Amino acid sequence: MKLGVFTVLLGAQPLRQACEYLAKSGVQAVEIGCGGNPGKAHCDPKALLADPAKLAEFKAALADNGLELAALSVHGNGVHPDPAVAKAAHDDFLDACRLAEALGARRIVTFSGCPGGCAADRTPNWVTCPWPDDFSDILRYQWNDVLIPYWQKTAALAAGYGVAQIALEMHPGFCVYNPETCLRLREAVGPIIGANLDPSHLFWQGIDPVAAIRSMGDAIMHFHAKDTRLDSVNCPVNGVLDTKPYRDEVHRSWIFRTVGYGHGLPLWRDIMSNLRLVGYDGVISIEHEDSLMSVNEGLQKAIAFLKEAMMFEGTTEMWWA
Repeated sequence: MKLGVFTVLLGAQPLRQACEYLAKSGVQAVEIGCGGNPGKAHCDPKALLADPAKLAEFKAALADNGLELAALSVHGNGVHPDPAVAKAAHDDFLDACRLAEALGARRIVTFSGCPGGCAADRTPNWVTCPWPDDFSDILRYQWNDVLIPYWQKTAALAAGYGVAQIALEMHPGFCVYNPETCLRLREAVGPIIGANLDPSHLFWQGIDPVAAIRSMGDAIMHFHAKDTRLDSVNCPVNGVLDTKPYRDEVHRSWIFRTVGYGHGLPLWRDIMSNLRLVGYDGVISIEHEDSLMSVNEGLQKAIAFLKEAMMFEGTTEMWWA
């Protein structure tokens, strides 16, 4: 396995400067946002594809610093009930696929998306329980009428550009949010669909990342290294479903943290070991969303922590070396 970084956290820096900083920090791979929620700070597919010189500069920024391109990320909602929103997300995804073809990249990280509750809706509707029966009806509509047909068609388009892996971030708020829903869509669409396994979104749902890893096996296509801290005061009172702003840290039931600040080294070592056990030999991509730390502080702490966690227990050999 290799240590990587999702470069969106360094979006204020030019790509080459960010790559130089990461290489000096011991990072070996990068995941780069190219549309949708990550934005296009380091990578605008249309601009790169329209200008061979810019595309060459992009490639050189990585190559000159010895960095592997782990994935292109384009987080959006291609099944949004507002046609304009859905089209923008879908177009961003296809642009990412076109750029992936030009770069020889084969992995796209994205969301499954979430439709409305019916054809007349204008906003997404994420269902969390089966009753009243309206919710079960919504789920049938979302999966059978919208989600599965969309990804069957879109996955075929992606494959046409040479994309081999569509790694869906299992994220609450979207139809794919846990191992069961990810594997359900994979079964319906095919092995091009898999998971971007991010423990931070599993922890607060009560999911054990180690158990999730073992259950998903080779369906794991990418890994985000991010932690979550469950608040020992608020969570027992209000539970884990929390709609308060992320910046209202003191009142939330949980917050995102740099790896090691939500769960300790033994668990993260176990996570790394089990990734290895199921055959994952990809990139451990640091995603920094810790609102209690600066970018540099959180990133450097995560790098140091993961270098320790990724060491094979009982030896001094690192899997990512």
